[in-house]
Amino acid sequence: MAHCNTILSQILKLVPRHEFETLAKQHHSGRAFRKASRWSQFVSLTMAQLSGRNSLRDIIDNMSAQMHRLYHLGTAKLSRSNLSRINEDKPYALYEALFGKLPARCQGVAPNHNFRFKHPLYSLDASTIDLCLAAFPWADFRTTKGAVKLHVGLNHAGYLPEFVTITEGKKHDVTVGRMLNFPKGSIVAIDKAYNDYAWYKQLTDKDIFFVTRLKSNAKFRITERRSVLKGKGLTCDQTIEFTGPQVAKKCPVQLRRIGYKDATTGKHYVFLTNNFKLAAKTVADIYKARWQVELFFKWIKQNLKIKSFVGTSKNAVMTQIWIAMCVYLLIAFLKFQSALTKSMRELLRLLQLNLFDKRDLMALLRGDPHDDNFPDVNQMKLI
Repeated sequence: MAHCNTILSQILKLVPRHEFETLAKQHHSGRAFRKASRWSQFVSLTMAQLSGRNSLRDIIDNMSAQMHRLYHLGTAKLSRSNLSRINEDKPYALYEALFGKLPARCQGVAPNHNFRFKHPLYSLDASTIDLCLAAFPWADFRTTKGAVKLHVGLNHAGYLPEFVTITEGKKHDVTVGRMLNFPKGSIVAIDKAYNDYAWYKQLTDKDIFFVTRLKSNAKFRITERRSVLKGKGLTCDQTIEFTGPQVAKKCPVQLRRIGYKDATTGKHYVFLTNNFKLAAKTVADIYKARWQVELFFKWIKQNLKIKSFVGTSKNAVMTQIWIAMCVYLLIAFLKFQSALTKSMRELLRLLQLNLFDKRDLMALLRGDPHDDNFPDVNQMKLI
């Protein structure tokens, strides 16, 4: 009979300790630790995300109560002041780098997107995380409000946040969009907040396709008209060129204009794309699928701790958000690895209720009866 570690221990083993320590050395500043460590910080804050802890005291009390079950994790017992100091002083770049290593492994077990084409599909959007300006004076956003902005390029293969950037709240969405290196041949669905004609030209030159909505005041001329299936809600399929002097200079390429009326809402949409091969209805469906990135933002705000923070410095806030993003990928990996139909929320609730139980993680997710036989968890390592 093999020994079973806690559910939390098995989750953390998805991140190999030696890989973590390598990143920790690369992103260390200040004096060396005496007893505390970045690993202890990671374990504490990951536990806080998975169990829904709201304060430093809550985190430390919970960790202290479970230390007899967590000794095998190699984590030191942190005091509230120690954890607060690490959150405030030690670079959050460690967890940004850790997050950067996780999506590739998740994609290895993630399902493909729901479209028939083989192009990688992304939805790009940003969401503001509000902060109290009095408590977070560095996060200046508006006169009486503070904020940071979470920018996400969501890969529809598994709905994984592959491209993530966190900026000050005032950062314009399209400024970040220009910085993202989407793979050649991919399709990116964006809303009108990313309207930038020069960027459309750059994407076209890089063989990256985009699907967006055309601004109502755009000036253009039609160079070609194609027949459409009106029974599918399509109203037009045209090739256009911009005629406005400034816009024509920024985007001197032919684009595709597609009209579509939603049968459910009765609303009429006009889409703009540089892809001339996909069916017009597919282009409309791609833009509709962009809603998945909105659902992603809603999920993490409702289920992870990125709206209330256990520290007030920029470094502490960024640390907490990046660890939350890592936890999302850990849960996603478990969902793909277990091949279950349970939702991400159902998996998280199951983990919360059994976080310190000693039993096989995969058996728990499958709903198997309790069994002390414990498989080699190393086969599930993410990096």
